[in-house]
Amino acid sequence: MAKQINHMFSVMAVLALSMSITVHANAAQKQPNIVVFLIDDLRVDLGTYGNNDVISPNIDKIAKQGVKFTKAYAQQAICGPSRVSIMTGLRPETTGLYSIDRAGRLRPNQPNIVSMPQLFKENGYQTISIGKVYHSVTDDQENWTTHIKKLDNFYTIAGNKEKKFAYEAGEVEDDFYKDGKVAIDAIETLKKVKNDKFLMVVGFSKPHLPFNAPKKYWDLYDRDQFSVPSRNKPKHMYPLALTNWNELRMYGGIPKEGDTSDELTKTLIHAYYASVSYMDAQVGKVMRAINELNLRENTMIVFMSDHGYKLGEYGAWNKHTNMELDTRVPLIISRETAHKNRKAGVTSSALIENIDIFPTIAEAAGLPLPKTDGKSLITLLDKPDMPWDKAAYSLFTRGKKRMGVSVTDGTWRYTEWRNADNQNILFKELYLHEDDLVAFENVAGQKKYKAVEQSLKKLLDENFPSNAPSFHNKPKLANNLASVN
Repeated sequence: MAKQINHMFSVMAVLALSMSITVHANAAQKQPNIVVFLIDDLRVDLGTYGNNDVISPNIDKIAKQGVKFTKAYAQQAICGPSRVSIMTGLRPETTGLYSIDRAGRLRPNQPNIVSMPQLFKENGYQTISIGKVYHSVTDDQENWTTHIKKLDNFYTIAGNKEKKFAYEAGEVEDDFYKDGKVAIDAIETLKKVKNDKFLMVVGFSKPHLPFNAPKKYWDLYDRDQFSVPSRNKPKHMYPLALTNWNELRMYGGIPKEGDTSDELTKTLIHAYYASVSYMDAQVGKVMRAINELNLRENTMIVFMSDHGYKLGEYGAWNKHTNMELDTRVPLIISRETAHKNRKAGVTSSALIENIDIFPTIAEAAGLPLPKTDGKSLITLLDKPDMPWDKAAYSLFTRGKKRMGVSVTDGTWRYTEWRNADNQNILFKELYLHEDDLVAFENVAGQKKYKAVEQSLKKLLDENFPSNAPSFHNKPKLANNLASVN
């Protein structure tokens, strides 16, 4: 009898193991869910990126579950065009969209392009936009099956709303400010779509201005732990390379001209990092919900920023430049846990761009890859050390007459300021970024760096040829959906 019972248990164990393997294999073969955390104004300042001042445990945990890219770049350091390029996989110079006003929106100007939500929706996915995804709340809205628009900024301290104050430490719970509300909406929506396949883009606004965060996140830091960055401008830089950072000057408590004082600089850095930690906590809440709903096995996670940011470096603030601080971004991709080749806790120094995200998640979902300027990272995610691209590109306008076009090879950044109509070169910049994201001296034209400049010039011309049409020629692009063989 004992032998029979043991034999029965052995058979049951084999069957159970077989069923487990079958279930796991089926899960691995399913089209994955995709969750993209799209963060606003987040520079490469996180614990996982080596910044010991920043408290970001939840984002750091995602990095431990996936591939962290140390040389990822935005295509334009401003919200509207950057987000359009992310959602289409197309560069701003391809679409002709460079601004945050109506002239820079996707659908009023390029109605035929197949966007990320459109592709996924047309292939049976629930497509969900929560918070700030496109800069304009109405842009491409028809391609989301669920669209919960971004909210206004909230203030709790008397007088701050009227002054549109630049920062606030409110004695409030997380869900008072808008990123807390975004997390709640994301979690509730996950519960509703857990049995469907879905693409969800969660647009957290912090650390975008105003730097409003519950006081408990301010209390994680001491203002005096922060140093005031050097206000020195790079030697020999293009006079228009930096801006007067009018975005920050629009807010209360900020001087309308001149530098921020040392005290205010420290306060603003404190406020920025408090906002990062607040956002990080909301990311953690959504990730916990994904796990508790048993979705993680078949859900791919992308954590990214639309562009970088300056926190007093060069005496400047905000983004809006071709500088390394503004264009380099954090990017972490963690494959669904059922993916058999999933890499975890891995760092890749491959040169990649934000326009690569759309083709990457499309390939992960087995969808027909759209024709984009980006390049799927799926192979790189399986082999993070493999050779990859030689360059990443960005641009930024200075009025209607000038366009700055920029390339990096991961060590050097070369920028040409061109006449926007005829591509004539007005000025050149070459900065070394081997050990520092801050630029110190423009060495373009110096004999000892001639070979470096020529190499970068060749890379730049591959993407921005000198015989290209005017940047003001806005093309009408046809449908970019790949044909199905």
